[in-house]
Amino acid sequence: MTLFGFQWASPLALYLLPLIALPWFTHRLEKTIVWNKFVPVDPISNMIGLTFKIMASLVLACLILSLAGPYLPEKKVERVGEGAEVVVLVDRSRSMDDAFAIKGQLIMGKVGGEDSKRRVAKKYLQEFIDKRPDDRFGFVLFSDKALDLLPLTYNKQTIHATVDASALGKGLSETNIAKALIKAAEMYQGQTYRGSRIVVLVSDGGQEFSDEDKAQITELYKQENLTLYWLYMRTLTGMTLDKTPGENDRWGATPERKLHTFFKSIGIPYLPFEIGSMKSFSEAIDTIDKQQYQTMIVEETLPKENKAYLFLIIGLVLMLILMLAQFYTAWGVRKAHETITTESAGF
Repeated sequence: MTLFGFQWASPLALYLLPLIALPWFTHRLEKTIVWNKFVPVDPISNMIGLTFKIMASLVLACLILSLAGPYLPEKKVERVGEGAEVVVLVDRSRSMDDAFAIKGQLIMGKVGGEDSKRRVAKKYLQEFIDKRPDDRFGFVLFSDKALDLLPLTYNKQTIHATVDASALGKGLSETNIAKALIKAAEMYQGQTYRGSRIVVLVSDGGQEFSDEDKAQITELYKQENLTLYWLYMRTLTGMTLDKTPGENDRWGATPERKLHTFFKSIGIPYLPFEIGSMKSFSEAIDTIDKQQYQTMIVEETLPKENKAYLFLIIGLVLMLILMLAQFYTAWGVRKAHETITTESAGF
C-alpha cells in the first residue's frame, strides 16, 4: 500500500486515523450570565484555541502513522563508477590441495594446508575483491562439473562468503575447464553491457578441448567481448607455458601448453600469469587490478529505509508545544487569581 509516497508495514493501523477528531469533541462548560455583552469577543484567543486543536489532531495522526510502519522500499539506482564485471573460475581439482612448485622443487607440506594452492588463491582473491568496490563479481567453481555458485552481483558480503566456501573440503580427481569457461561466458548473456568484462581462470592444470568446445568458447567470448586472464598455478615443476629458447620438446604435448595455445588463438584479449609463489600471485592480482579500471555504469542497491522516526519527531515537537501552552495557561490563571485576591484585599 502506498500513501504519502511511503509503503506501510502495518497498513491496518491507518484505520485508527478517524481518532484525530477527538480534540474537536472536548466537553464545554456552560455558564449562565446576565447579559452576553459582558463577554467580550476575542478573535486572537479563538484562533489560538483552534490552532491547539489542530496541533492535537496532528499529534494523534503522527502517532498512528508511525504505528503503521512507513518505509521506503529497497530500490536500485545507477551511477558512474570505475571497474569491471568479473567472473572468477576456481579449479577445485585434487591437485589444488598441493603446495606451490617453486624454483623447480615442490614444497612439501600438508595436503590442503595453509600453503596449498587453493588456500593461497582464496587469500589473494579476497584481497582483489576488497580493492575493487565498484566491480560486479560472479563465481564459478569447477572440477568435473562447473557450478555457477554466484551470479553477477555487487554484494561484497556474498562474494566474500562464496570465496571462503570455495576453499572448504577436498578436491575431486576430475577437471573440466571447458564447461567452466562456457558457464562463465553464459553468465554475461542477456546482461546489459556496462563496461569492461573479464574472466579470471585460477587453475593448476590444462585440458585439451574438443572441436565443439573450442568453437563454442571462441564464439561466446567474442560475442560477449570478454577479456581472459589465466592464473596458472604450476603443477609441473620447471615447465613454462611458452617454450623457452633451447628447450627440448618434452613439454610440447602437455595439456597446459595446448590450452595456452588455444587461448592465444581465440582472438580476444588474453594474458596468462605463471604462479609459482605467493609473491607472483600477488603481482598477478595487482596487474589485473591496474589494467581493469574503466568507466562503467554501476548498479547500486539502496536498502529499505524506515521512516517512522519522521512522524515521531513531528509528533514530539507538537506535543512539546502543547505541553508548554498548558503550563503557560496554568501560570496565567494562577497570576490572575493572585491579582484578584490582592485587589479584593485592598477594598
